[in-house]
Amino acid sequence: MSTHAPEMPISVDNETGVWVTDALPMLYVPRHFFINNHRGIEEEIGPERYAEILYKAGYKSAWHWCEKEAALHDLSGSAVFEHYMKRISQRGWGRFFIEALDLEAGTARIRLENSAFVYQYGKVGRKVDYMFTGWFAGAMDQIAQSLGYAVRTRAIQTQSAAEEGCDVGLFVVSPL
Repeated sequence: MSTHAPEMPISVDNETGVWVTDALPMLYVPRHFFINNHRGIEEEIGPERYAEILYKAGYKSAWHWCEKEAALHDLSGSAVFEHYMKRISQRGWGRFFIEALDLEAGTARIRLENSAFVYQYGKVGRKVDYMFTGWFAGAMDQIAQSLGYAVRTRAIQTQSAAEEGCDVGLFVVSPL
């Protein structure tokens, strides 16, 4: 395991205690804390319903993040998507790799290794990384719109390392 800090500046306001990275306020919580809350909600409303809720919230959040980051770093097109994958990889969610990306067509394929969800859940025979699907569609749609493309997308998880016989998670983004 690497012990160096990622190339991601973090500032902490001494007056408020607010952490800021990439010009956005952040929360810093242990992985088990977040995933125990995630599991608790799944147990109450079911993973299918929770996935629907997270998709909408994640879509909106990714859109906002990509819009702000593109302006902050003067990025456009695929550079924004690549930057997004880098940043979420640096934040402990797992390692995200772009296997294919076509912004104009509204398609992408993303591989996830070392998922925080799989680390906590283990092999449970189902997809547990569904939280990320809305993120990928929201990022794709924001970037496509910024380039003047009319495409709108939907993302799905096609496999999870939490499923038997799978070592990685895979996500596919395609046009609606």
